[in-house]
Amino acid sequence: QLQLVESGGGLVQAGGSLRLSCAASGRTFSGYTMGWFRQAPGKEREFVAAIKWRTYLTAYADSVKGRFTISRDNAKNTVYLQMNSLKPEDTAVYYCAARESSSTWHRRESDYNYWGQGTQVTVSS
Repeated sequence: QLQLVESGGGLVQAGGSLRLSCAASGRTFSGYTMGWFRQAPGKEREFVAAIKWRTYLTAYADSVKGRFTISRDNAKNTVYLQMNSLKPEDTAVYYCAARESSSTWHRRESDYNYWGQGTQVTVSS
């Protein structure tokens, strides 16, 4: 079983930056594609970004492309989400997720097997 714990959320003004971290434990971090999702009040959980294990290839939602950067440190079993130029519409609970890596990209909530508890990000205007 893979356990995921997010940290780094908080309150920031529009235009500011935050870096989220997700620490994995319980089993080897290797072989997993890691993803970030978010859920705003009254909305469905949506894909934000993902990064593959071996190739470090990344994918982003159009709404965050050019502003957010996902990265991972396999030695530390940690994945990061650097968020720049934050907007009020980025306000949400951000979740870290994991699934076994494959050749295709997975952007649906149901594609991921392991989830963290979430961390709140609030962007004020």
